[in-house]
Amino acid sequence: MMVEILIVDRDVEIDSVTGLLDIAKQRPSPNCDERPEGDEIELIVIHSISLPPNRFGGSEVESFFCNQLDISADPYFEEIKDLRVSAHLFVDRCGEVTQFVPFNKRAWHAGVSCHKSREGCNDFSIGIELEGSDDRVFTEQQYLILESIILTLYNNFSGLSSSSVVGHCDISPGRKTDPGPFFDWKRIKSRITGNSIL
Repeated sequence: MMVEILIVDRDVEIDSVTGLLDIAKQRPSPNCDERPEGDEIELIVIHSISLPPNRFGGSEVESFFCNQLDISADPYFEEIKDLRVSAHLFVDRCGEVTQFVPFNKRAWHAGVSCHKSREGCNDFSIGIELEGSDDRVFTEQQYLILESIILTLYNNFSGLSSSSVVGHCDISPGRKTDPGPFFDWKRIKSRITGNSIL
């Protein structure tokens, strides 16, 4: 089976008016709303997701974020049928990026959360979902794309600081574990600091 691998060999750009990432496939989710007035983006939250759990390569994550998941397709889907969630971006195992919510809107990815004593992280964050699980390493393609995206976000949003890239587990401890123990935080932090952003 041939797998298409997406490699970014140019600068990634964000349209400042629409809040859309130029390398992303657009699939608008209804699960979003306006950010509170005056709130600027101060946080990037890394998540991981696979639907059904530990199964990769299907369209279920996209369907889930758009409230179009076929509940009859897997017993697990019955457990999540009433959830209304989204992320700004989803990066699959091959590095393909799908955008569900413009960066200037609030995606519903963090849930009950707190960062530096500030609750409700959806208000001031960007959520990036990687196709993955707690017991699997992420792919080289995912890291390459994620690094490019993060650098682009830092170049576009002045509210981001040295402590702005966190995992869902960091802002919802005890409730969430993603992106999990196999996520290479050292690589991500090194890439960002190596570009003199932090």
